[in-house]
Amino acid sequence: MALIISLLSGALGGNIFGKLFSSLSLGTLGNSITGILGGGLGGSILGMMGAGAAAGGGGMDVMSILGSVLSGGVGGGALMAIIGVIRKVIGK
Repeated sequence: MALIISLLSGALGGNIFGKLFSSLSLGTLGNSITGILGGGLGGSILGMMGAGAAAGGGGMDVMSILGSVLSGGVGGGALMAIIGVIRKVIGK
């Protein structure tokens, strides 16, 4: 369940970042796909470090849900930023 929350939060984070920084946007579909990948990676990395959902023992308490949302959203936005910058540099 935590992975699904991270993936959805990642898609949302990627799209929010794309709206805020339209020069780096990949379009709605590209932002969503990149955000989903970043959300999954962000959730996994923070889970391995003992943060996010892993800290709650895999349960679905409020803190583990917030950790999944935060890690997914930040991971999605971060990967979106990285891909957007690379695309912009290569495009020039």
